[in-house]
Amino acid sequence: MIVWICFITAILLFLALDLGVFNKTPHIISTKEASKWTGIWVTISFLFSGVVYWLYSNNYVANPDGLKPLAASIKFITGYLIELSLSVDNIFVIAVIFSAFKIPKKYQHRVLFWGIIGAIVFRGIMIYFGVLLIHKFAWTTYVFGAFLFYTAVKMLFTDDEKEFEPKKSLVYRVLKKIIPVSTHIDGEHFFVKRKHITAATPLFVALIVIEVMDVIFALDSVPAILAITSDPFLVFSSNIFAILGLRSMYFFLANMLEKFKYLEFSLIAILSFVGLKMLLHDFIEIPEWGSLAFIAFSLIAGIVVSLRMSKKEMTEEEK
Repeated sequence: MIVWICFITAILLFLALDLGVFNKTPHIISTKEASKWTGIWVTISFLFSGVVYWLYSNNYVANPDGLKPLAASIKFITGYLIELSLSVDNIFVIAVIFSAFKIPKKYQHRVLFWGIIGAIVFRGIMIYFGVLLIHKFAWTTYVFGAFLFYTAVKMLFTDDEKEFEPKKSLVYRVLKKIIPVSTHIDGEHFFVKRKHITAATPLFVALIVIEVMDVIFALDSVPAILAITSDPFLVFSSNIFAILGLRSMYFFLANMLEKFKYLEFSLIAILSFVGLKMLLHDFIEIPEWGSLAFIAFSLIAGIVVSLRMSKKEMTEEEK
């Protein structure tokens, strides 16, 4: 428990510094600043795999699956890459939500900050019950595997032309019935008092919609990482690092989402792989490095193809 307490304390400490020091004054996050923080979080995440190796070498953390230190490190990196890749879809949706509620760029960081606090709590709960189910009922592995493979097939054959409209969503309609909603933004405040009535500002509405969408996305991402490992610490820590890096990655990619549209095929490949891995785990054993290699290759291939196709399309437009 000491390791868990230290890890969660360190995360909360950084988040406190983030809001209270680094981003005390609301400002527009530039692409340069976002790229710097994206690089910092990716570097910290990969360095943490060394901490994982040290923890499992000295038995400082519970090791229910009896993992060797190197295997634990590889599983952490693999899980982190899965979560990071599946976050791409989340970025698209966040961009749509901010646009729908007309959230100024200088306040978007604040919304995402509190969104991450909620995501940590909800992901923690989902991971706890997911690990519990897999350890208690072995057959749930097949259920998760089938669900992931179904999701991948659905993504491949569904023409997703219909865009998500936050203001028509069930979440927004229910929220309006629970609390008065103001259409005016009052600085960085989530609530505003008008004529003795406390109303939610668009910032709070956007926050709630983002939280609910994150839970929906977690229905894919949590089972996906459970295909790699059911070790609670590895699942939770890799999830949290991916979530923490999501904010800076959003500001880094927000203005060039169209350039990475072929990444969807990488996500389909990854979901198919982890789904089949869960379904066939009794018959085929894929080594840790094999899973990591496939996921890394899928991501790199998706990025390279997206950039090349984007460049080709731009060249054709110029002609």
